[in-house]
Amino acid sequence: MTLYIIATPIGHPEDISLRSLNQLKKTNLIICESTKESSRFLKKHQITGKQYELLNEHSTQDDILEIIKLLKQQDACLVSDCGTPSFCDPGFQLITLCRNANIKIQTQPGASSLMGLLSLSSLKLEQFYFRGFLPANNELRKKAWQDLKKIKQPIVLMDTPYRLEKMVKELEQHFSKNNILLNLNLTQENETVLEGKIHEIKKKIPFKKAEFMILIYT
Repeated sequence: MTLYIIATPIGHPEDISLRSLNQLKKTNLIICESTKESSRFLKKHQITGKQYELLNEHSTQDDILEIIKLLKQQDACLVSDCGTPSFCDPGFQLITLCRNANIKIQTQPGASSLMGLLSLSSLKLEQFYFRGFLPANNELRKKAWQDLKKIKQPIVLMDTPYRLEKMVKELEQHFSKNNILLNLNLTQENETVLEGKIHEIKKKIPFKKAEFMILIYT
């Protein structure tokens, strides 16, 4: 049996490969972060009648072991609400257990917020440091910012939409002299790309809350 890791759109609903759509059509078991979101997305592509199993931040080890039992009997597609499962998303524990159980794993890549951000850079990037989400805990977050100041490569950050304003304030505090690339609502109709010093681009941010990724030039 095979677990297919399917990348779903990060904003624009048409950003999914024909290969992935065909796989979703012929695979009955869909392992998803949210039944509501996944069924709604599949319905847009005329895909219905699937069996859904939840895998998210609330899933326990026993929940994942139950999914492994199903995977020993049939193929399944692993999807998240948007983007690629197991990368800054639920799924990595399932990958580990699948390998331990000799269940084949195959990835079907698609739209990537990370590669989308890097492609918008005005500088040639040969290497970068992916930090991803900073800790929510205030003390751990302060330490993370201090640690980032030691990094010599361009730094990639992301966070939840409601932390956009907080992130901008933190960038002013810790990286005020650096150029910043800020991407908001990637692939959506209101996508916004801003580049420059944080005190310059913060005046041009049209949203208080938005999906975002940041590249700090060091």
